[in-house]
Amino acid sequence: MLAIALLVPVAWLLGTFPSAQLVARARGVDITKEGSGNPGASNVFRLLGWKAGALVLFLDFAKGAVAAGAGLAIGGRVGAFALGVAAMVGHILPLYRKGGKGVATGAGVLIVLYPFVVAGLAVVWLVVARVFHKASLASLLVTILFPIAVLVLGFDRWEVAVLGGLAVLVLARHAANIRRLLRREENDLGVARSA
Repeated sequence: MLAIALLVPVAWLLGTFPSAQLVARARGVDITKEGSGNPGASNVFRLLGWKAGALVLFLDFAKGAVAAGAGLAIGGRVGAFALGVAAMVGHILPLYRKGGKGVATGAGVLIVLYPFVVAGLAVVWLVVARVFHKASLASLLVTILFPIAVLVLGFDRWEVAVLGGLAVLVLARHAANIRRLLRREENDLGVARSA
């Protein structure tokens, strides 16, 4: 496990790669000062269209998948969790800029470990987002359902505990979204609004 320990900082650095800022800046937009202010795929989608949003989604997803995949190859499921969580934390809590909310990067980690669960909950995300036009609502629901699904499917309890902790972190990052949802002021997928 020494190799995994040495790679944790590398995975964290990978997670800090500023996908949304770079894609938006290339189009003349400071994503942290426009729309919701969140440097994530949903805000890019609202401000710059589906192609730019899809690119950010892919890049953020890839950060998690690459880190978890490397961890799985080197250290099995424990290694995948260690490097995947490091990448996710790097995305959410970079030292030098505003971080994202962790949904896409987390999905990249989880598809390596639970591909069928991710596929099923991706359908849930799409249906909720399409019906309610709220990416945050869909993300919050899937975040809550994921550890429950893993528990029901009989995976190790330590995995469920880690997923529960990650879910709490992602929910905390969505605190402002939750407040706006309760006030019925949350951004629609196709409408940009100030934070």
